[in-house]
Amino acid sequence: MRHLNSGRKLNRDSAHRKAMLRNMVTSLLEHERVQTTDAKAKELRRWAERMVTLGKRGTLHARRQAASFVRDKAVVKKLFDEIAPRFASRPGGYTRITKIGLRRGDAAPLSVIELTERGDRVLSEAEKKRERKRRAAAEKKQQAQQRPPGT
Repeated sequence: MRHLNSGRKLNRDSAHRKAMLRNMVTSLLEHERVQTTDAKAKELRRWAERMVTLGKRGTLHARRQAASFVRDKAVVKKLFDEIAPRFASRPGGYTRITKIGLRRGDAAPLSVIELTERGDRVLSEAEKKRERKRRAAAEKKQQAQQRPPGT
C-alpha cells in the first residue's frame, strides 16, 4: 500500500529528483513554457502551482520560501512582480499540460506544460487553426449582415 507516499520517484534518488524539479520550476517560470515527459510534467505542475500561490501571497516570508526553491533571483522577482498578478483572480489551475506525442529516440510520451495566463502567448498549431476558423466564421457573419436582405 502507498499510504502517505505522494509524488513520483522518476527513477532518481531524492537529491537528484529535488534538483531536477527545482531546475524545471525555474525554467517554467522563466520561459512560461517547458517541453518534457508526461510524468515529469505532472510532477512539475505540483511544485509550479505552489510557487505561484506563494507569489500571490506576496509577503516577505512567501518571497523567501520561493527563493529557497527557485534557483534564480531574477525569476523570483518575475514570479512576484509579473506572474502572480496575472493569476490574482484565479483560485488555482495555473498550469496547463498538453500531450504532444512520443519522443523520437525512446518513444517516451512528451508533453508541454505552460502557464495558463501567458504574457507572450505563443499559439500551438491546433490553436492557430482554431483561431483561423473562428476569424473566418466571424468575417462570414459580418459579410452576411452587411448584405441587404433578399440578395
